[in-house]
Amino acid sequence: MKPLIVINFKTYAEGTGNLGLKLAKICDDVAREYGINIIVAPQVADIYRISTSVKIPVFSQNIDPVVYGSSTGHVLPESVKESGASGSLINHSEMRLRLADIETCIKKLKELRMISILCSNNIATTKAAAALEPNFVAIEPPELIGSGIPVSKAQPKIVLDSVNEVKRINPKVKTLCGAGISIGEDLKAAIELGTDGVLLASGIVKAKDQKKALLNLIKPLI
Repeated sequence: MKPLIVINFKTYAEGTGNLGLKLAKICDDVAREYGINIIVAPQVADIYRISTSVKIPVFSQNIDPVVYGSSTGHVLPESVKESGASGSLINHSEMRLRLADIETCIKKLKELRMISILCSNNIATTKAAAALEPNFVAIEPPELIGSGIPVSKAQPKIVLDSVNEVKRINPKVKTLCGAGISIGEDLKAAIELGTDGVLLASGIVKAKDQKKALLNLIKPLI
């Protein structure tokens, strides 16, 4: 598998509504032109609009462990699938879930034939995450998120040890490196540490020239 780039739009103004659609189209164009694997994760309200306008996979930023019924305000997994999402982030540092809820969400995504990216913040939680058998584990020390300091440089041992533990526990689970990723050098370092790609946000979403920033990121792959 070619390295995967997952771009989380978060709730940044630059990734909301029409601007989110514009960014998703940039990602779609770059992915097709250069043969790069890119996934975008917009806000739930923008999933349908974006998924019907691009060819690249669209993920939800979160789902909740709820079923059809009276769960007002929660994110129903079936709903994001119907809106065009093909997977979801789970347990991002800005949207932590209880262990039991994480397990429920992963099982639900499997039932719906959707992809799960489970976020973890250290080696111990990464080991637990791998045991739950998501498709991907994204390693993101929360203190580095949005810092511009890539975890692949600031805390490479966390990434390397996490990758090794995931492979030991479940070789089928792939790993992503998150937190502070923004340029091609960061992507290259993450791959050299054994990950299967990166999860990032502000480095692309908040860039003055988003396409230029994305091309800079994928430079090691083209």
